[in-house]
Amino acid sequence: MLAALRSRRVEKLPDQVMLRGRILFLTEDAALVRRQLDGQDIDWQPATKLRDNISTDEITPAYICYYYDETLGDFPYLGLKCGDEFPITRGAVKRAGFVASVSGQRRGKGSSREQSPYAEMCAGIKLVVAQNIERIYRENCQNLGVLTTTDFSIIDRVRRGETIPLSAFTAGEGEITRGIIEYGGLFNFNVARLQGNVVLSPPATPPRPMTLGEKIIARHWVVDPSKGTIGVPAVKPGDEGFVVTDVRFSHEYVTPMAAIFFEQLVGPDEKVLDPGSILMFRDHLTFLGDAMTPERVKEGLLDVALELEKKQRAFAQKQGIRLYGELRLGHHGSEAICHSKILEGHAEPGMVIIGSDSHTPHAGAVGCVAFGVGTTAVFNSWITKDVRLTVPETVKVVVRGRKPDNVTAKDFMLEILRHPYVKSGRAIGKLVEYCGDAVESLSVDERATMTNMTAEVGGFTGYVAPDEKTVAYLMAYRGMARAAAERLCRGLASDADAEYCEVIEIDAAAIRPLIALPGDPGNGRYIAEAAERVRVDIAYAGSCTAGKKEDMDMYARVLEEAAERGERVAPWVRFYIQCGSQDVKRYCEERGYLELFRKVGATFLEPSCGACINAGPGVSKTKDEVTISAINRNFPGRSGPGLLYLANPYTVAASAIAGYIAEWQPGMALAEPSA
Repeated sequence: MLAALRSRRVEKLPDQVMLRGRILFLTEDAALVRRQLDGQDIDWQPATKLRDNISTDEITPAYICYYYDETLGDFPYLGLKCGDEFPITRGAVKRAGFVASVSGQRRGKGSSREQSPYAEMCAGIKLVVAQNIERIYRENCQNLGVLTTTDFSIIDRVRRGETIPLSAFTAGEGEITRGIIEYGGLFNFNVARLQGNVVLSPPATPPRPMTLGEKIIARHWVVDPSKGTIGVPAVKPGDEGFVVTDVRFSHEYVTPMAAIFFEQLVGPDEKVLDPGSILMFRDHLTFLGDAMTPERVKEGLLDVALELEKKQRAFAQKQGIRLYGELRLGHHGSEAICHSKILEGHAEPGMVIIGSDSHTPHAGAVGCVAFGVGTTAVFNSWITKDVRLTVPETVKVVVRGRKPDNVTAKDFMLEILRHPYVKSGRAIGKLVEYCGDAVESLSVDERATMTNMTAEVGGFTGYVAPDEKTVAYLMAYRGMARAAAERLCRGLASDADAEYCEVIEIDAAAIRPLIALPGDPGNGRYIAEAAERVRVDIAYAGSCTAGKKEDMDMYARVLEEAAERGERVAPWVRFYIQCGSQDVKRYCEERGYLELFRKVGATFLEPSCGACINAGPGVSKTKDEVTISAINRNFPGRSGPGLLYLANPYTVAASAIAGYIAEWQPGMALAEPSA
């Protein structure tokens, strides 16, 4: 493989670029968007409000990601919501001849799907302009060769047809990001690196107090790839380089596109580097046939989606990669959701883990640096086993005090997500260290809820320093001897005088159960403050965030009390409980939870991402349906067209019984007497 790549010819882009084409302003005004699609160029002024918080779910809704080739160019922005309308239709962007796309704050938040910038690129978009840009989306753009900027003065230069220095897009970047942009993408840059045409200097950072995240990154720093030299004494925010990975994983939404890139650019018969440290998962679309609308089935989208599984399975078999697959013999579901199994069976304190999903930080619950990357980064890691990284600043989130009994880690996160520092986007791309006695009191499962939802914070990754609970977890889940588990955890703590760019203090005792109102996880409100009751049509208890053993304990706690009072799921509510892995299902069987769930009228589902990505039971069918869900995000269209509220596991179970969004209190009756 390396011999073929070393003979490949790669060149840098010209020093001057000219972007010929129109500019699409993604505004809040649907009519204005439609006029642009119809051929009218607008004289945009700052008074015309651009759409903020455009998620990758809106750029390429989940069903669009069944495609993994140039066909994606027909689909960018199909999920874009402007007011109450969705003004963009299939092929409209591509036909209109746009070269640049402009929006407001937090462009590309949410899922790490590289299908989003790839769809934009295939539709002709070569430049993305926004006030600030989420880390994974921005890196995906750079890796593909799509230019990005937060400098709105570039817009007028494009309008005037000027040549623009490439340095306008590389200014202020580190040598690696600058090099990736100059070479037109990550693959060409890595080829130049393997050829010796790019030689990177290790950071010259002298020893300094470091956070835990910085320590782990320093230990994994690639110094000299030709000699296998790894590790530097210290790093600081802004240092840029490559870090070697311990685990690399991908799921069926991403593996096929990465496999196509690998076969086309490296060679159909070449082998990945160290397949034993690569994992693949069939976990996202195993229930898709139950959720897809008849219209989309008629369009052939179910057949398109099934090709993802076939391509991933064939590539894994050919490469000798372990695949956690779907259940056979007519059963829907999978062996495990990727994040659940990575934490249960593979993550160890001090590791660097990359995955093809924004919720990869789930594994940070045991004190590792785990972060999501896009398709191109996954594909390149199969060649080099490393991944590029700019050391982020670290935000310290300190949660202190004794929480109320009905408050969970999910409430901690909904509280953090509505904090002004996070809500404004200032935590984007940062390491997030969760600490304080309230965090230390949490189980590893509950800590994983916090690190998982670092994706919603916009952080690079989140972690909790390992401690005695981590040791106990490794002993229970991995069968490790205590001495071995303690050895893994030793020395993994932030230095007392480590530097943080921000410290957020949270009083756990003051928190009450929250819900996030539809549209964004940052829309947190205390349930008790609601002016009116909200009737629920669907209650969904599951996903990587809320399908762990302790989550099942919470659902069972509420439902056991309800069963003792003779209460059942409200007649008009569809209640689904979905576990994160077969290990969790066995746990539920051993404790009698499956029978309890059946007794009260809940439907238990095998592991899968399912409704969380609009691909399984629990999705809404109409815009008026209301869902109360324990998942991690509620962006428009995320789980169907309806109104999606986020809440903790207790609240979801209580609301299923009450038929309305309800704050659970131990011993409190939930069902209406008339029900």
